Amino acid sequence: MKQIFLALILILPTVLKSQEPVKIYNPDADAVKELTDAMQKAKAENKHVLVQVGGNWCPWCVELHGFFESEARIDSILKADYVLVRVNYSKENKNPAVMASLDFPQRFGFPVLLILDQNGKRLHTQDTGYLELDKGYDTEKVSRFLLNWSVAAVDPKNYQ
Repeated sequence: MKQIFLALILILPTVLKSQEPVKIYNPDADAVKELTDAMQKAKAENKHVLVQVGGNWCPWCVELHGFFESEARIDSILKADYVLVRVNYSKENKNPAVMASLDFPQRFGFPVLLILDQNGKRLHTQDTGYLELDKGYDTEKVSRFLLNWSVAAVDPKNYQ
């Protein structure tokens, strides 16, 4: 028993060191500049801006990031219709000015998604809890959400 305990004491620091902290959100990023740059890019490419607010501390934020990257259908929609910006919200930086300019989306919990038009007008705030299925995100729900807020979907000319 002592040998097992000793082995655990010797191995545990190595295991803990190998666990890299998640670095999806950058607390030091200039969120205002990133949003401004995203709007310029969206305007040039005729897309909307998808703002993903969250933090590296948030398991569902990490899950959503992985989902966006691993689901081919979602990745395709994102690349076709959106410029993605991740805005940090953590104890290191809550980005209070940006949160105020986006009408305080943190009230929905994290992660929270916002759709901005090319001029930065907020079109929609999405509580991502409605996009979940079991212990992850639902491809159909997320696809429908993204497609329903694309530039083409909100263009009145497409309905006349």
